[in-house]
Amino acid sequence: MPLSANNPDRKSWLHVDKNSDFPIQNIPFGVFLTRDDIITIGTRIGDTAIDLGALHQLGYFDGIALTEDIFLQDTLNDFIADGRKTWRAVRNRIAHIFDAENNTLKNNVKHKEIVLFRLDEIEMQLPVEIGDYTDFYSSLEHATNVGSMFRDPDNALLPNWLHIPVGYHGRSSSIIPSGIPVHRPQGQTLPNGATEPIFGPSKLVDFELEMAFITTDANDLGEPIPIEEAEEYIFGLVLLNDWSARDIQKWEYQPLGPFLAKNFASSISPWIVTLDALEPYRVQGPKPLKPQLEYLQYKGKKSFDINLEVSIQPKGAKETVVSQSNFKYMYWNIAQQLAHHTINGCPVNSGDMMGSGTISGPNENSYGSMLELTWKGEKPIKMKDGTERKFINDYDTVIMRGHCENDGTRIGFGEVKTQLLPIFVKK
Repeated sequence: MPLSANNPDRKSWLHVDKNSDFPIQNIPFGVFLTRDDIITIGTRIGDTAIDLGALHQLGYFDGIALTEDIFLQDTLNDFIADGRKTWRAVRNRIAHIFDAENNTLKNNVKHKEIVLFRLDEIEMQLPVEIGDYTDFYSSLEHATNVGSMFRDPDNALLPNWLHIPVGYHGRSSSIIPSGIPVHRPQGQTLPNGATEPIFGPSKLVDFELEMAFITTDANDLGEPIPIEEAEEYIFGLVLLNDWSARDIQKWEYQPLGPFLAKNFASSISPWIVTLDALEPYRVQGPKPLKPQLEYLQYKGKKSFDINLEVSIQPKGAKETVVSQSNFKYMYWNIAQQLAHHTINGCPVNSGDMMGSGTISGPNENSYGSMLELTWKGEKPIKMKDGTERKFINDYDTVIMRGHCENDGTRIGFGEVKTQLLPIFVKK
């Protein structure tokens, strides 16, 4: 099925600002609460949210094999489980409906009142019910920086890192959409020079600039997914802020890796941008530094040129950009990650989420965490209001944005915006 939705010359009869992340070529998918307190699956063009449940009931998807309630649900899981053929057909139809040359809905005032919403009339929800969450550690620069800080700089990478996409299983219950605040976590830490741990609030709360992909039903128990088929089972990508408590992490992570330092919260952007929409922005990824085993070898362009940015906004002040990076820096790409995840026969389900790991680039201003940007707090960053940050302060808001751009066309993810609150105190 052709990707007619991606036609760069297509214009919409809905208003779209020149620098919008959501032109008619994007057509992401999300879940929102409407002004009538109804949860529906929708999409977005410009600053207009579109109720796909209502659009379907009004007959605009006739001819596409969809169940009557496919968009009348509070998650995208069932729609994602229908597979790429359905996703592509729906995106193509939405592009046709909202094409500037198509007057069918454009001239139907009654239908537009039912289907279209201003952004201030909706409340975005978590787009999928996330059954399982895996976080990888796939940025060469990030792994090298962290290894240099805490181990021998001449042997920053552990022996396995150039051979496998290292990862761990996280906690899906604490994944939240943009806009939901996060409380500073508490836990055990080992102060410098101490021999016994203490309990209290984390003093080194950090963001991690990541992206995450959402999967569909893919394989049975025991059945690996070949790398050449992996992208068939990836629905799309979101921005991910995988919050971290560095002092808790330092004490607890050996020998089994991340635990309480990571699972207190992970924030994602609410609109899932499909792989189909990202097709024009494929690029070659980094060349392997060592030969990779056959099941991880791939052909073609499997990386994506996605510009990423992180800002910190102190309470009552303007935001300060602290990092500018790119998803194309990832050493292990999403196809390799999914192929490795399932090589032992681990089944993948609709709505599973897999984080890229912190995305750091080659330059100091492209590092994807405060741990790296301030080099363990040794080089504080000055905010626009004159204050300094080594890590994230209470009431700071962390904002991550991402977009692709070439040949005059821009596809973006919006933002994931989260405020850090003090530790939770029961009222």
